[in-house]
Amino acid sequence: MAGPTPARAWQEMLEGNDRFVAGEPRHPRQNVERRAELALKQSPHAALFGCSDSRLAAEIIFDLGIGDLFVVRNAGQVISDSVLGSLEYAVGVLEVPLILVLGHDECGAVRAAIDSEEPGAQPLPPHINGIIEKIVPAVRRVKAASPEHIESQDVGREHLRDTIAELLDSSELIRDAVAAGTLAVVGANYRLLEGRAVPDVIVGNV
Repeated sequence: MAGPTPARAWQEMLEGNDRFVAGEPRHPRQNVERRAELALKQSPHAALFGCSDSRLAAEIIFDLGIGDLFVVRNAGQVISDSVLGSLEYAVGVLEVPLILVLGHDECGAVRAAIDSEEPGAQPLPPHINGIIEKIVPAVRRVKAASPEHIESQDVGREHLRDTIAELLDSSELIRDAVAAGTLAVVGANYRLLEGRAVPDVIVGNV
């Protein structure tokens, strides 16, 4: 049986997020039968690459079930070799039709990147700095446009766009799937208080 199109996969996620926002989740495909069905195989309908923030519980905020999402997360949703390999596996092997890159407001990694550019900022531990330095270009662009007042949401939005650009630039496999029409990439910002994932970047046909 053919899997969902990119447009259908994205619609499914939007509908689930609408239910979550409304406080009317269905908690689909989370029973014993579903667990047994997936014991020997998986066919997720989308991949989600997001921040590790504890408030971005992927299956919950999109009201999805076991086996519905192939989830990759790290602090600040920054591209790395392991992220690229995981997403290429999702596209090339699992044949997901959608990658959702999910940022959010009040991101600690974004705030740390902003603070790191302040005069007299203390050096960060090396592994944390390796994450933060991927977000600093977005900080500098926002600061150049508005030097008196930097909003973390503006930096987060710029970083989300940088992340998608780097993803597409770094992976020929993902670029080719988008060009073939079998994959779409959506970048969205998650609003913590509202619970809403708001699309900002769409690459492909959804």
